[in-house]
Amino acid sequence: MTNFENLRQRMVDSQIRVNDVTDHALIKAFSETPRELFVPSGQKPFAYGDRDIPISAGETGERFLLSPMVLAKIIQALRIDASSVVLDIGCGSGYSTAILAQLAGSVVAVEEEEALVGAAEANLQALGFDNAAILQGKLVDGLASEGPFDAILISGGVEQVPETLKEQLNDRGRLVAVVMSGRTGQARLYERAGSQISDRALFDASAPILPGYRKAREFVF
Repeated sequence: MTNFENLRQRMVDSQIRVNDVTDHALIKAFSETPRELFVPSGQKPFAYGDRDIPISAGETGERFLLSPMVLAKIIQALRIDASSVVLDIGCGSGYSTAILAQLAGSVVAVEEEEALVGAAEANLQALGFDNAAILQGKLVDGLASEGPFDAILISGGVEQVPETLKEQLNDRGRLVAVVMSGRTGQARLYERAGSQISDRALFDASAPILPGYRKAREFVF
């Protein structure tokens, strides 16, 4: 029988701590959240591997859990505390939401696929989180009706971050995403100061692109 607790600790020690993740509350959340709960049965032996894990091949395309290292580093960049109201875009089966719920005051997650919404709700309920809610909607739209937010996590790759999402940030709010260009990408942090949005690169990373987050293709004549 697989010893998931040992694998989880090994993941934290070899993938997260060694990659400049120093937030103690965040490390504790990764140490205590059973990642194997959030993946299909056939993927459970690989739940703690250093890679993106496929979790669904629904109508909107194949979906993944981000690799632990990438997820930990982009969440750390959001500087979440117990007063934060957080939006999790593309929560999938709820793993990122479960991590965020242990750091923030409240989390609202948006997921496009009905089956994943149900899975995320069941997983969060099983773990006893009562400060997180899962709503179904277009990932590219965010959840303006529930905002503004102190922090927004885009739990997957994007080719661009829509202005409508940046507008859902509070003053001093932060948004992180893995911005892809072809097969390469960068994790980037966007911060609001009044009416201005600044952004900067955090580290090189790659992530599968979420539904709705590809740039419109231009025709060349």
